[in-house]
Amino acid sequence: MFFCILFVFSPNLHYLCTLIFHINYKMEQEFELIAKTFMGLEPVLAKELTQIGANNVQIGRRMVSFTGNKEMMYRANFQLHTAIRILKPIMHFKAKSADEVYEEIKKIDWTEFLGTEKTFAVDAVVFSEEFRHSKFVSYKVKDAIVDQFREKTGKRPNISVANPDIRLNMHIAEDNCTLSLDSSGESLHRRGYRQESVEAPLNEVLAAGMILMSGWQGDTDFIDPMCGSGTLLIEAALIAKNMAPGLFRKEYAFEKWPDFDADLFDEIYNDDSQEREFKHHIYGYDIEMKAVNTAIMNVKAAGLSNDITIRQQDFKDFMQPSNKSIMITNPPYGERISTPDLLGTYKMIGERLKHQFKGNDAWILSYREECFEQIGLKPSIKIPLYNGSLECEFRRYQMFDGKLKDFRHDGGIVKTEDEKRQMAEKHRFKKEREFKQRLEETEQNEEGDIRTFTFHRHDLEKKERNPRKERSFNNDRNDKKEWKDRKDHNDRKDRKDRDFRDNRRGKGGRDFGKGGRNFNKKDRRFDDEED
Repeated sequence: MFFCILFVFSPNLHYLCTLIFHINYKMEQEFELIAKTFMGLEPVLAKELTQIGANNVQIGRRMVSFTGNKEMMYRANFQLHTAIRILKPIMHFKAKSADEVYEEIKKIDWTEFLGTEKTFAVDAVVFSEEFRHSKFVSYKVKDAIVDQFREKTGKRPNISVANPDIRLNMHIAEDNCTLSLDSSGESLHRRGYRQESVEAPLNEVLAAGMILMSGWQGDTDFIDPMCGSGTLLIEAALIAKNMAPGLFRKEYAFEKWPDFDADLFDEIYNDDSQEREFKHHIYGYDIEMKAVNTAIMNVKAAGLSNDITIRQQDFKDFMQPSNKSIMITNPPYGERISTPDLLGTYKMIGERLKHQFKGNDAWILSYREECFEQIGLKPSIKIPLYNGSLECEFRRYQMFDGKLKDFRHDGGIVKTEDEKRQMAEKHRFKKEREFKQRLEETEQNEEGDIRTFTFHRHDLEKKERNPRKERSFNNDRNDKKEWKDRKDHNDRKDRKDRDFRDNRRGKGGRDFGKGGRNFNKKDRRFDDEED
């Protein structure tokens, strides 16, 4: 009775107690998360996570671990520019054989995540002497889940690699195993705005990482003189306007989870309060008219035609911009694209920068040292980055009149402390050539998972393991369908298109028709094929 009277006559106390309850609730809901990225982009991703409010941010190799609640997991998928996927670990354990993996996975109560009417898929990445084949590990995880359901219910959930209800990620580094729920599904680099592509397009996550590394935040004009399909241009506009890259995406894996909070995600999705006005402009050029048309199409699909201008122009005709500008570009390396007179192209780049880009900074990503040498300019910074399996360098050229000594005397900064730290990463790359060899053995750099973890829980209990006879992982007819599903992985024809205007706007969302953005289905075609 006393507490009832106290709450009635003390509204401030009631408010305080309610606030404390919500704070405690949010703290109780915090869990461990992992954001995957490309090697070299880890510090950029960590900074992004810190900016959106993630806790316990720790950098690993090609990953950043952090903690947060459900809202943070949704935001990480929706707002991060440099994450490939977001994983939610559900179990850490040690295992030295496939049988031990099977026994540990079977200890989980899978009814919390799955039902017999649901489908699931298992991706596995292995860096271990004990486990040679990732697909075999995937099958052992799948067998443990299926067997548990059979023993309890007499039924089993089915496999659907193309579009599962639940996607699992199994990672093994030596004998350290981590099983995670994949909250992203399709790789986050697939933003959804790319309608068409050109040969050897730049990955969207890498493009965003390059822009963020340069420090550009939309405070000057932006130029890409070899823009290809326009990836750097679009990513630059998203960063300049502080727009979430997930705006164009059709679906995330967490939307199929049993505990999916649609209202919470709609609130995040429709919140444009952090977007800002972009007062400068973005310019893209390419010598190929096909590339120009492709870039224009992609820019229009992203609703950014008012911020980006694209024209056909050879770099040799590039002229000094009238406004302060930054240039970021990814010239051909001669690897996947056959380029006549490749060295001559880089020599021309150096000449144009020297004579027609004075007073500005240019950033160039390339692979071959002989190409950089032909530029004929001294870079102020070199940052190692992987483009696929190619160990590239991202170099900045500060174009100023006179001598470097005079530039410094006038207050010019060649390298910031952060840039010096980034350059030190080059030594890490050189010391770990084994990593590059590992990459060449995997199918794709982006899907080669984390090799080292820094988790927040280290007290793994030693558990007794019962040896089990080797099982045949083709003992069910449904398993045969899994290989067919893998073959059709990129088709995804059974996925329903998300109608942004009806579904989101109908729930109090934003009008994507404003500002030139048009998400009508007839104007949008998502190309789901691997580039």
